[in-house]
Formats: sequence, structure tokens, C-alpha cells
Amino acid sequence: MRFDILTLFPEFFDSVFKIGVLSRALEKELLEINLHNVRDFTTDKHRMADDRPYGGGSGMILKPDPISKAIDEIKKAAHSKVIMLSPRGKVFTDRIARELAQVDQILFICGRYEGVDERIRELYVDLELSVGDYILSGGEYAALTIIDSVSRYIPSLLGNENSTNEESFSNNLLEYPQYTRPEEFKGIRVPEVLLSGNHKEISRWHKSKQLEITFLNRNDLIDRSHLNQDDIKELDIIKNRFSKKLNLHIALIHYPVYNKRFEVVKTSFTNIDVLDLARASKTYGVQYFYLVHPVEEQVELMKRVVDHWTKGKGNIYNNSRKESLENIKYSHTLEDVITDITEIEGKKPLLISTDARYCDNMTGYYELREKLQNDVSPFLLMFGTGYGLTREIIENSDYILKPLTGNNEYNHLSVRSAASIILDRLCSVNI
Repeated sequence: MRFDILTLFPEFFDSVFKIGVLSRALEKELLEINLHNVRDFTTDKHRMADDRPYGGGSGMILKPDPISKAIDEIKKAAHSKVIMLSPRGKVFTDRIARELAQVDQILFICGRYEGVDERIRELYVDLELSVGDYILSGGEYAALTIIDSVSRYIPSLLGNENSTNEESFSNNLLEYPQYTRPEEFKGIRVPEVLLSGNHKEISRWHKSKQLEITFLNRNDLIDRSHLNQDDIKELDIIKNRFSKKLNLHIALIHYPVYNKRFEVVKTSFTNIDVLDLARASKTYGVQYFYLVHPVEEQVELMKRVVDHWTKGKGNIYNNSRKESLENIKYSHTLEDVITDITEIEGKKPLLISTDARYCDNMTGYYELREKLQNDVSPFLLMFGTGYGLTREIIENSDYILKPLTGNNEYNHLSVRSAASIILDRLCSVNI
């Protein structure tokens, strides 16, 4: 396999390819690495490889003509990839590394300064990659990382064909802890199961630790993993042991809300909204689910429906529904809800509004999820019936969630559908 690196600073790589696995692979001619100075492809006497950006702005941009000439001269193999290394690229993963290992030639364009002329991307680049959500001084660091990772999947490079199958990310799970002699170090002993000689139990311990470490550090990988039923049962135990209980309450508000003409109205209680939101609340660990309506007759109707499933014949018919309805509370106003939560928690809740319409200063789901996990304050997540919460409620909130959107302009989810999706985004361990 051949790697070509197009860079302003070829001396950056002077020592890194002379040690470790890559140096041995080069000696055995399992791979070839060539360094190319962008300035060698310039035509002016000053060897200028960069210039000021059109339209203004700080910094310098790498010029297209020397890079174009370099690519035309260097790119040889039919099965090749030109890769631009840039913060705006797709994040490099183990899956991409495996795919790139099947390519005969990879040509890296190492960005510097403020980047590379956009026409190089349009004319030559097959894939744009980033190694993470942070800024480096140049693409050379990323190129080295990718070369090392891709090279490990070249046959015979590691010597042991099973090595890459046992490492982190082999099944989208992080690697389990490793121990060696002595058996005890500074008061910490090697886990007894690893000393038992029971290979079945050791294998189970390894898998359990992989699941635990992945869940705690990279739970986004759990969804990509191929887990059997035993793994899923073990993961449920791990979730129960380590998941942080969120101090989250929700309220379904029937007044004040808008109708389709954006008049402030009261809406009627609907059976299906309450039952579905109750189940979603229970599933995602909501503390209390508040039903808010100013009309006493409507509140009494709500209570009768809930009592049917918790105390009446519905309890006999469907006991799980009773469990989902046990955390329901009733209030006539939003102010009553805030007062009740304050009395329970000893602190006024932070208010989160939801709306299907965009406005300024909205909060995204990842950002709010982090706040829910790290802030000790209680939170109240508010859902409006009808055509949504009034502007007064929204403007007096601490956070306004961004609207849920699909892949077209249609945006009319029912409140129960929207609430379930929002709770999953904010509370699920596999976001």
C-alpha cells in the first residue's frame, strides 16, 4: 500500500516513521510512504504556496495551482483516494480505517493556515476527514494518525492476524482492562476471576467490562454494536448501576395555549395524550408528570380517567398502565406546578419550553442533555396542547428547545409524539 503526503513541512515526519510498527512495515516493504513539499510544485521564484483570501478575512489560503500540479503528478494507482485533512471533514473512525486499508494509494493534502482553496476540494478530493472536534496546527498530525490506524489493517503488518479483532472498536466496544504481574500493586489486586483459570468466566468478565467501559465513556457506540441477549441483559444491569437519575419533571399545559388563529385559549383534556405521556414519563425516569388545566370539571375528568386505570377495572385489565400513571399530579396553573416542585425539591425549577416554531436563542438537545446531567437544579419541561405554548411562557423560560424537524417542511407532530421524541433525546443513554 502506498501513502503520499502533500505538505508544506515534510521535515515534520523526519522521525515518526523510523520507530515502531510503521518502521518495520517500511523495512519489509509492506507499505510505502512518500513525502512531497507543496513548494516544489510552485512556478514563481519565491515558491509562494499561499495567498490572501478573496473577500477578506484573517490568515492565508493554500493556492490551488501547486496542489493541482502535485496531485496530477503523484496520483498513480487506479484504486486511489485523495483525502483532504480538515476540521470540517467527516470524523475519522475505525470503520473508515478498515475501508481505506483496501485502497492501493492514498494521497493526503495537509491543510495549513486558514485552509485550502475550495476548488481543490471540488476538482480532486474524494474524501474529507477530521480526527476530532478540535483544532490542530496542520493536517500533518491528522495524516500521521490516519496512516498509523489504516496500516494496522494491512495483512501481515502486525504479525498476529487476530490482534486487530481483539482491540477497541472491533465490535464497536472499547477494550476491557488488562493486568500483568505482580498480582497486587499498591494495595490493588488483580480481579480474582482473571486468576481462576476458568476461561468461560474470564470471557464473561471481559465482555461485561467492555460493555461497562463503553457505556460510561462512549455510549454512542452501544447502538452500533452487535449484542446478543446475554449482552443486553448485562447492559441493563450496568445502566441501572451507573445511570444518573435526572431531576426532571414535565407538564402538559392546556392553558394558556394558542389555537390555529394564535388566540389564547383553553383546550380540552384528551385521554390518549395523558396515557401516552405517562408511559413516556415512566420509561425515561421523569419525577412527576403534571396535568395543568384551570377548569375544575376538566381536572375531575382527568382524575376519573386516571383512577379507572389505577384503582378501578382498568387496573385489573392492564396493571402496567397503573404503574405509568402513579407519578401524575394535577394543577390549575403553571405557577402552581412551579410552587409544588419548589416545595418538593427545595429549589425553584429551571423552565424548559418546547415549540414547533423557531425563535432566537434556542437550545439544542445535546447541550440541554449535558445541563440535565450536570446541574443539581430541578427542571420542568413544558409541553403545550393546541397550537403550542404562548409567547409569554416561552419568553419567561430558562431554555427554549429547538423544534423537532423531519426531512421536509411538514412540521405537525402531535404533542404525545413530540414529547416521546424529546424525552428520548434528553434522557436516553444511547443518544
